Amino acid sequence: MDFRPLDRMSPSDQALVDKPFKPFYNIFGVKPVIVKQDNSYDREVFTERPLLGVLLFDNNASDARDHAANERTFLSWLRLAVYMAIVSVAIVMSFHIKSKPSDIEKKIALPFGIIFWLLSVACLVSGLANYIKTVTRYSKRAALVQAGWKTQVVFTVVATAIVAACVLFLSMNATSSR
Repeated sequence: MDFRPLDRMSPSDQALVDKPFKPFYNIFGVKPVIVKQDNSYDREVFTERPLLGVLLFDNNASDARDHAANERTFLSWLRLAVYMAIVSVAIVMSFHIKSKPSDIEKKIALPFGIIFWLLSVACLVSGLANYIKTVTRYSKRAALVQAGWKTQVVFTVVATAIVAACVLFLSMNATSSR
């Protein structure tokens, strides 16, 4: 991959950068970073200057589709993290099935909410790390699109916590209705 500073660009790349680049999300007016993908590139993509610059990759073969799939995966992890944070706040604020919470519900609300909040942060970190790792590998032409064992562990723990919460809520509802 070849990250070229503006003074060492080819004329075609310079013409691309000189075009008016004004998408609505570029509030700082930073020029894009053109990424020429190469197997011998050994630097990190996200630390190249300008730091807030948009990374522009060549669209060879299925690169655009792969980048879009990677972004959708990150957004799915982000959505899961937001849902888990909302559930965490809901549990802490009003953890009761009946109109008045019992003593056990009051005792379990804060620890249970903290667990869900920590799982929310774990989802966010896992999704961001997976996104950065995959984009870095795309830039080196070495990406293998699959989740690692860390992602599987986070997903398994989150799924287990959600199932456990459902079982807990149903069992508390069953005992309170008797």
